[in-house]
Amino acid sequence: MKIGDLARETGVSRRLLRYYEEQGLLRPRRLPNGYREYTEADVAGVRHIRAMLAAGLPTAVIARLLDCVHDDDGERMVPTGCPGMVTDLRHEQQRIAAEIDRLRTSQQALDTMLTSALRQRDPHSTPASNRS
Repeated sequence: MKIGDLARETGVSRRLLRYYEEQGLLRPRRLPNGYREYTEADVAGVRHIRAMLAAGLPTAVIARLLDCVHDDDGERMVPTGCPGMVTDLRHEQQRIAAEIDRLRTSQQALDTMLTSALRQRDPHSTPASNRS
């Protein structure tokens, strides 16, 4: 199948599919005329890439782990035992947890600033009633 077919099948734009190829996530066969030729395995690969991106994994980690997953009978992504997979996933889990903590701290700072701004604007208002 050509790139347009893969885009329609997966709901991923051609541009993004080319980006995945640049990142080494997809490796389509090249026809003599230079066109990319994709297979059904690439459809599953794009689904796996999208699932890993949704989990917050960067493309460099996805490139290392992509060959470590396959579909079960219900088209659910299942990991296989690859060296380093658990270590990579734990590292990414810790990185995301640290980012969540940083975002919570930012949210608390913004809440404090908003509460202060609302009090200055209307000393009788309550912060909870002014949130949008």
